[in-house]
Amino acid sequence: MIRNLLIFILILTSQIAISQRFKSSQSSVMFYSDAPMEDIKAVNESATSLIDLGKKAIVIVVPIKSFEFQKKLMQEHFNENYLESDKYPNATFKGKIIDWSGNEGVSEASAQGTLEIHGVSQDVSLSGEINFQNNKLNISTTFTIRLEDYDIKIPKALFYNIAEEVEVTAKFEYKPYEKNN
Repeated sequence: MIRNLLIFILILTSQIAISQRFKSSQSSVMFYSDAPMEDIKAVNESATSLIDLGKKAIVIVVPIKSFEFQKKLMQEHFNENYLESDKYPNATFKGKIIDWSGNEGVSEASAQGTLEIHGVSQDVSLSGEINFQNNKLNISTTFTIRLEDYDIKIPKALFYNIAEEVEVTAKFEYKPYEKNN
């Protein structure tokens, strides 16, 4: 009897762990550069993410070429000269969600992990908000990156056009992950 109960509990908990995986269904990653001569803004709605709530693990992949600018020439320079997107096609974050109970509702949380941009990896800690209700999950974060930390070179002639630090805002909506998706 006890053996059957233990087997039932094991099966039940393995099913719960499977249902704790979420895949992004919508995303928005925006960066903003506030420079003396010109503000630069680009938006990317092609990022993907997976979260395993059981392990509190998160992975985000942002295709660099999917950033859209108001000016096509900026987009061309961004991809060819600064981010070298043919050589480094993606920015990624791999980490663990910390400071979050996993309970339903809206709460502050943070994640620690590795952010890789332009082929350079940096350990980072990001803070944001998690909204987990009715088996739906949304996360949002805003953080700053220093271009020099990721070996992104800005020519001195463009020093007044491109800020040394860029603000990044990311929002993801998730739905339960099924292997067929």
